[in-house]
Amino acid sequence: MKRVFFILFAALFSFFSLSPGWAQDNCSSFLVTKGASKDGSVMITYTCDGEFLPLLEYVPAQDHKKDEVIEIRGWRGEVIGKVKQVPHTYAVVGLMNEHQVAIGETTFGGRMELRNPKGLLHYFTLMNLALQRAKTAREAITVMTDLVAEYGYASTGESFSIADPHEAWIMEMIGPGKEGKGAIWVALRIPDGYISGHANQARIGTFPLNDRENCLYSENVITLAKEKGYYDEGSGEPFSFRKAYDPLKPSSLRTCAARVWSMFRRSAPSLNLSPDFQRGVKDAERYPLWIKPDKKLSLQDVMNIMRDHYEGTGYDMTKGIDAGPFGCPVRYRNLTWKVDGVEYSWERPISTQQTGFSFISQSRSWLPNPIGGVYWYGVDDTYTTCYVPLYCSINDLPEPFTKGDLQDFSWDSAWWVFNFVSNYANLRYSDMVKDIQKVQSKLEGQFLSLQPIIEKTAVELYNTDPELLTSYLTNYSVSQGEEVVKKWIDLGEFLLTKYNDGYVKDENGRPRGLGYPIEWLKKVIESKPEQFKLPKWGDENKDGRLH
Repeated sequence: MKRVFFILFAALFSFFSLSPGWAQDNCSSFLVTKGASKDGSVMITYTCDGEFLPLLEYVPAQDHKKDEVIEIRGWRGEVIGKVKQVPHTYAVVGLMNEHQVAIGETTFGGRMELRNPKGLLHYFTLMNLALQRAKTAREAITVMTDLVAEYGYASTGESFSIADPHEAWIMEMIGPGKEGKGAIWVALRIPDGYISGHANQARIGTFPLNDRENCLYSENVITLAKEKGYYDEGSGEPFSFRKAYDPLKPSSLRTCAARVWSMFRRSAPSLNLSPDFQRGVKDAERYPLWIKPDKKLSLQDVMNIMRDHYEGTGYDMTKGIDAGPFGCPVRYRNLTWKVDGVEYSWERPISTQQTGFSFISQSRSWLPNPIGGVYWYGVDDTYTTCYVPLYCSINDLPEPFTKGDLQDFSWDSAWWVFNFVSNYANLRYSDMVKDIQKVQSKLEGQFLSLQPIIEKTAVELYNTDPELLTSYLTNYSVSQGEEVVKKWIDLGEFLLTKYNDGYVKDENGRPRGLGYPIEWLKKVIESKPEQFKLPKWGDENKDGRLH
């Protein structure tokens, strides 16, 4: 029997599955249906947050022999099980395949007693296998749920975003417990013209039991909840997945529900959605699973939504004493702390310094698959990253995004380059972030402006020379990715020379002492009203005393 090793960069994310407590405030996902997007794209986003260094991967399409298997390995490299291979697998760039199918996730954890230690497949394995085997979002759901039915589900509660050129789905899955089989799950298609989002909190409540076109679920989704005492059918209340499998926790309101609220309030200001639920106000209404945006969203709009620190609200993380003198939105972990026995929590935004990587996928039905699927990829904080367009048909990757070691700084690694810039900017954030945004907007604006031109040529090649098409889009994607890293190295060197030792160089290169904002200085004086005050006298008497 021939053995095929299934290489996953999921090993880098093992702590998400193994440590659900850590994962409660990690990852955000936003879903946009084709009818809700300005150009008819289906878009999903994914911020994979945590202190790790991601390596972007490309898996080529392959044919497989009948007896091939995939060896699933544990976090120490040992073989823990085998999965049957299929005759043909599709090419995958990051988390998007050659058929424009893309998958993201956020961990909600849920009831910890439902985790199955005997399950073989973790969520990231499922995502990768589905991308290699599915041509549509609906097929991806079938692949994932069939796999866990046969081999067992190993992770805690997960919410998945799944997109193809026509549909966007949200699927939520949790284990059956130690002695259980398969998984408990439900999947809903987002109605066309609507948007949705999830951020480490189960979002699916009630769902239709007789609408196979728009809703799929496991046979035991309700029966297991009744057996475990999570749902009382005699209560007269309709069954709710989230209520049964992910009961509300105070910590998840502030750190999880708040991010969904911010996605929605930016997309549909007219709804005037109350912050009460995310602030834990008693009897406050939950946010709906999906809403209709006030206007159709462009790719740039979606990028902006993923760059959110609650700006423009009472929770704006760039304002107040907690933002320091230069309006820095970074809040170091832990998010919660106690003072004099009272528990407090920082805000947890969509955009965070601890993002490993993020993507925005674009799936477009009016273009051939090799051209229609674009995987906009960035590393580190979404606010200070630069999204690079990687077409789903490319067969190579920008090298700096495939290299790096968390324990070893290197200018050859895109992740380290972006981390250098963003971490240095935290020293004088309000000023340096403007310099970063100049480069960011120029590059991303250039990509967006070039996209129609690049794709016009690509369509011509698709109809005449498919092999040349692959080379053309690969060369474009790789060169742009490498150019972005070079520009970011230049940006880092520029910031280091412009902002040095507390001075800021003017347009002529002369260092200027700009000090601190007056509002922050007033707060310093309020805290120590006498310490920094200069005396009004200073003349010296003949005997050497001041008067």
